[in-house]
Amino acid sequence: MIVYRIAPQWQVGLEQVEEALGKAVFMECGATQERSAGFVPPRGEQHGPLVESVGGQWVLRFMVEAKVLPGSVLARKVQEKAERIEQETGRKPGKKESKELKDEAKLDLLPMAFTKQGSMWVWIDCAARTLVLDTSSQARADEVVSSLVELLPPGFAVALLNTQTSPQAAMSHWLAAQEPPVGFTVDRECELKSADEEKAVVRYARHPLDIEEVQAHIAAGKLPTKLALTWDDRVSFMLTEGLQLKKIAFLDTVFEGSKADDGGFDTDVAIATGELSKLLPDLVEALGGEADSGIATAAAAVAGSPATSTVTGPATAPVDTDPDSAPF
Repeated sequence: MIVYRIAPQWQVGLEQVEEALGKAVFMECGATQERSAGFVPPRGEQHGPLVESVGGQWVLRFMVEAKVLPGSVLARKVQEKAERIEQETGRKPGKKESKELKDEAKLDLLPMAFTKQGSMWVWIDCAARTLVLDTSSQARADEVVSSLVELLPPGFAVALLNTQTSPQAAMSHWLAAQEPPVGFTVDRECELKSADEEKAVVRYARHPLDIEEVQAHIAAGKLPTKLALTWDDRVSFMLTEGLQLKKIAFLDTVFEGSKADDGGFDTDVAIATGELSKLLPDLVEALGGEADSGIATAAAAVAGSPATSTVTGPATAPVDTDPDSAPF
């Protein structure tokens, strides 16, 4: 999960967002189309709304479809075309011609290729001015944010949520001092990585972390890159050095008082957004409070050119391994 702060100048209604997203409705790939992306109805209903409001929380769903074309299959097809030219003309294709053969081979194979779909949940909390994306891939997040900036009414600009204390520094302190922040507990999983050239990594899974061995690793210069935490005995998650939340799980206390048949889209969204909207401010406070991201200045500067307003992060974040889990 990646969290952004939305510029305070952006004030729109649900109908405006629905109209804007209508310009980028997801369509399946055509016969010779490699990739397609767009927004789909969050409830899964055909021709349903592209943005749903549950308890004042807006939920969207971004869908991507791509043709799966193995490199070995493409290479074999190109080789066949090249051999045919050599037999007919007595010469081997040049560099430019080889590129054209590859394009031809791709067009020949795409109609027969398998397709793969993946989706991402998008949550907009207008009151808290947060945009939350259900992914850990910065590259995928960038695509969604760029689409929103291009589509939504002028003034929509975002910046990655930033804190006064970096997650890595905070996690180091919590482990070294064995003092988790108020409202949180340290669980039994973490990853420590050396900052030197060797890049040594130590991982603990299902193992107590309040031990001298962990403190010794930190004293030796290893820094936490992941740490499992639980908030208020209600939500467990993995905090990363890039302020991403992974492996989010809602614990039994969240569902106390709920009926066995309670469920469905509205209930799932209400639970997820209700818990996370309380967790995020507590996490920011545990990290020393929010740092100035300059998002207000950025929004004012790009009022006339929304495509350049996005402030994102590094493109080296890990790939989202479970894009279809929902919501959040």
